[in-house]
Amino acid sequence: MDITVHTASLPHDDPDAALAFYRDTLGFEVRGDVGHGRTRWITVGPAGRPGTSILLAPPAADPGITEDERRTIAEMMAKGTYGWILLATRDLDGTFEKVRAGGAEVVQEPTEQPYGVRDCAFRDPAGNLIRIQELR
Repeated sequence: MDITVHTASLPHDDPDAALAFYRDTLGFEVRGDVGHGRTRWITVGPAGRPGTSILLAPPAADPGITEDERRTIAEMMAKGTYGWILLATRDLDGTFEKVRAGGAEVVQEPTEQPYGVRDCAFRDPAGNLIRIQELR
């Protein structure tokens, strides 16, 4: 079986802020931007790697979600416990400085973890946890 990760999804509650973070701060290219107002689906990904994307999506746009579920999602996003993703780079310190300079909320500075990786963590504008590991 030959399966690959094509697209992962993260929620956003402000498409313009999400776009600015992923495009301008992380340097991802925009692959798609459909919808209007706050109901936009934005696809971004690392430059030169068209086979891997992140879909930034409105979290409760599915008509099958109840109002209670919408409230729960909004509460979890506000606490930063709803979405997260793990990224990787060969230059963790340089990436950390660039993302911090872009105004992202720092959760953890570059740290050698007891489980054998060195990483850092930020929150994107929607509160999603973005962990970045150093490739060795």
